[in-house]
Amino acid sequence: MYVADSRANADPSAGSTTGIARRTARVSAAVTPTVFALGAVSLITDVSSEMVTAVLPLYLVTGLGLSPLGFGLLDGIYNGFSALVRLAGGHLADRGGGRHKWIAGIGYGISALCKPLLLLAHTLTPIGLILAADRTGKGLRTAPRDALISLSSTPENRGRAFGVHRAMDTAGALLGPLVAFLILRATVDGYDAVFTVSFCVAVVGVLVLVLFVPGSSSTAAPRTENAARERAVGEKAVGERAVDEKAVRPTLRAAFALLARRDLRRITVCALLLGLATVSDSFVYLLLQRRLGVPDRWFALLPLGTAAAFLLLAVPLGRLADRVGRWRVFLGGHGALLTAYALLLTSWHGTALPYAVLLLHGAFYAATDGVLMAAASDSVPEELRSSGLALVQTGQAAARFVCSLGFGAAWTLWGDRTALTASAVALAVCAAFAMTLRPGRRVLEPAP
Repeated sequence: MYVADSRANADPSAGSTTGIARRTARVSAAVTPTVFALGAVSLITDVSSEMVTAVLPLYLVTGLGLSPLGFGLLDGIYNGFSALVRLAGGHLADRGGGRHKWIAGIGYGISALCKPLLLLAHTLTPIGLILAADRTGKGLRTAPRDALISLSSTPENRGRAFGVHRAMDTAGALLGPLVAFLILRATVDGYDAVFTVSFCVAVVGVLVLVLFVPGSSSTAAPRTENAARERAVGEKAVGERAVDEKAVRPTLRAAFALLARRDLRRITVCALLLGLATVSDSFVYLLLQRRLGVPDRWFALLPLGTAAAFLLLAVPLGRLADRVGRWRVFLGGHGALLTAYALLLTSWHGTALPYAVLLLHGAFYAATDGVLMAAASDSVPEELRSSGLALVQTGQAAARFVCSLGFGAAWTLWGDRTALTASAVALAVCAAFAMTLRPGRRVLEPAP
């Protein structure tokens, strides 16, 4: 992609060296050590969390005999309860200026402590409480972590930085189900062994965060440069009120006042609406198992397809979002998800069906997860970065919580096909509406 200077054509080796040097310099400028360190933490933590996530649907539905409605309640708690604490986590991280790392660390620690408690829970109420506590930890850590990624990256390369982090994160999601599968096959009390190993891996992730991730003070230099660039971008935004960032104080009132910004308000509304029609991963895997008759012992491998596609596409789609516009890529990801729903609703039972569905499912996450945070970062001042990202994440997480409850209830009352058909129609309508609400179409130019 990077072409050597024509003046070096006389010496091919010199041209090659120059090209490599330029590529290395650009990658280094785009992705900082902080992003790589946070990516390592997420990779290790995702190995732990995805070990549990991979076996949890089967454990609850088959092992404990929960109905789809009961599972929908627990799945909604698992995926949406963090919405209640994300704003708190974002606010605490912004106050004091240097708390992003430590608030994230508390969140990682809470989630780690929840893993061994699953060994003691065998009924709906205690399992729900443990999953709520686990998601509380996730809610505390997500916004501060993403704020650190945003603050340590330049605006024009933010999509790539989030793409690299999500790729590393997804590498853990790829390994987690595989480890769970191997443990289930190698042990007698498979679920207990999975929960125990998951706890040990989660502790390692917390230690890596404490030892290797720098605090906010370590990112002070790039943050100064970023603030100047983002002020310049903000001045060009149509309809945006001028804000003196030096006067911004990290209060809850100031955080909610961010919704007065047109772009952030539209991003938040669209994330909420689209989340209302996003069926959770666990239901997608259960639908695939029912369609194809996948044996229980192979169920834990289904998330590998999603994770593999996410891993391969996260960085390319992040770079594409930086080039052509983040909102286009974000909506394109929901188009991939809608196509996956359509495939699950057809009568096709070919061997390629699971590969196609999981590829589209992974492409959806690669085009939306980090890209949404990169898009929201453009509309949030540095001093409120964690709180602003938490607003978007809260709306999306709350919407997915409602979707899990609604989908589980619809499955119980009318069957899985009717429930999925309703979700597909709702997603198509919400995506069409989101196209009319897209934020400013500016594409950031690389810094000289």
